[in-house]
Amino acid sequence: LFFPGPFTDVVTTNLKLRNPSDRKVCFKVKTTAPRRYCVRPNSGIIDPGSSVVVSVMLQPFDYDPNEKSKHKFMVQTTYAPPNISDMEAVWKEAKPDELMDSKLRCVFEMPNENDKLNDIDVSKPSPALNTSKQDGPMPKSHSVSLNDTETRKLMEECKRLQAEIMKLTDENRHLRDEGLRLRKVTHSDKSASPTALALRENGSNSLPSLLVVIAAIFIGFFLGKFIL
Repeated sequence: LFFPGPFTDVVTTNLKLRNPSDRKVCFKVKTTAPRRYCVRPNSGIIDPGSSVVVSVMLQPFDYDPNEKSKHKFMVQTTYAPPNISDMEAVWKEAKPDELMDSKLRCVFEMPNENDKLNDIDVSKPSPALNTSKQDGPMPKSHSVSLNDTETRKLMEECKRLQAEIMKLTDENRHLRDEGLRLRKVTHSDKSASPTALALRENGSNSLPSLLVVIAAIFIGFFLGKFIL
């Protein structure tokens, strides 16, 4: 009896019994491992010239290729008496010389590696693989949407800083023009009046404002470079 693997599920092998005689024959199927197999039917009567198909179902188990199968089956037959009322009584009353035994050995066959590869290729068509690749970038699109929101905020902040820079630039230009005018007045007026000194101090105070403008320009430059 041949049982193909893998043995992760029930494996069924059919055994066909034929009666070539002109008398009814009783049969009974026995095994050395009754807990591992389910046989249907395991006994019965075969009419003359007829046949019966017996299903032998191997239960799932952990297959070890290094372990040789020692399971065996035996089909026992005898001629049926004229009037059969109790099958168990037939086997108990049968004489040894009236019984015929046929022994069968169980063989476990695992599929070849090439067959496994072919099964994998058939069960996994290329469209499925393409679909899985297309599904991969989905999380990235979500992250891109988040980056767009952050970029929008940074652009608004950059516009605000640029407006402040333009405002500070205008103020610095006005102060610079005022400083030049005061310098001309100072050079034309040789007398060092308190008013002239105050104007000089105002001109010197424009230098920190200029530094603020330069710092704001650098900040706007780096923010613009980060956004791009």
